[in-house]
Amino acid sequence: MKASKKNKNQFQSLQQLCEIHAPSGHEKPVKDFLLEYIKKEKKNWRTKPEIIEGNEFQDCLILKFGKPRTAVYAHMDSVGFTVRYFNQLVSIGGPDAEAGTKLIGADSLGPIECELEYDRENHALYKYGRQIDRGTTLTYKIDFRETKDFIQSPYLDNRLGIYNALKMAETLNDGVIVFSCWEEHGGGSVPYLAKYIYKKWNVRQALISDITWVSDGVDHGKGVVISLRDKNIPRRSFVEKIISIAHKNKIDYQLEVEGSGSSDGGELQRGPLPIDWCFVGAPEHGAHTPHERVHKKDIESMVALYEVTMKEL
Repeated sequence: MKASKKNKNQFQSLQQLCEIHAPSGHEKPVKDFLLEYIKKEKKNWRTKPEIIEGNEFQDCLILKFGKPRTAVYAHMDSVGFTVRYFNQLVSIGGPDAEAGTKLIGADSLGPIECELEYDRENHALYKYGRQIDRGTTLTYKIDFRETKDFIQSPYLDNRLGIYNALKMAETLNDGVIVFSCWEEHGGGSVPYLAKYIYKKWNVRQALISDITWVSDGVDHGKGVVISLRDKNIPRRSFVEKIISIAHKNKIDYQLEVEGSGSSDGGELQRGPLPIDWCFVGAPEHGAHTPHERVHKKDIESMVALYEVTMKEL
């Protein structure tokens, strides 16, 4: 069953975000979209944010609302590939795509749509009618699909996390929203962003607006995921506050326990500042593939939990 026109409009900004070419290191197109979006939409928001950006923040963006107690981090980058020599590709982050996947980008000769191939040693290559400029970045060609229950598209990780942050901004009175860079390829921006926020407003709490996995213990349609741990282990007393808020407000949620995977929260934990953090995000099937899929009920519960948590923390 196809989605109604009304529902399609509901996720129009999410589709626009997914269509932006912005692998790690090339986040500026997302930042530019956000600045234009905020300029247009902030008149409808409960609180007008202070917009903080500039060379000292590279391509990152900070929105400060009222008197913040908690920061929300949403990374802007995606996985993809960098063109090496001849027809060779080097991974950006951890892309997971089959041979024949359509890749897009642009170099000095114009727009590119090529195919992903692998050699006998499983090295990634591109198939195209000419040689592509070395250093060109390639990402999955977007096929945004919506049904009654699901959204499916490349790069829901983490354009859905950004979408969630923008929905939260509509009703936010006090808080900080941080749009970070490089998360998929090892990070690097969060330490200086967290330092600025900590020194400027003494903000010691953080929520990670990102997307996690459907697994043997986490399923579609059962609610937003509150992560007890991944590769990193957040402070349990802080995570229990989030669980208590979800329970009190009767918001569907699932608890996650994983031994691998990381996020901007890992950078906060490894940093020198006493910042509590918790990963809170919708689960998806097909992470880092061209076919990432998220249940709409999990998106709804993610947005709802962020809205109440930012009021109550």
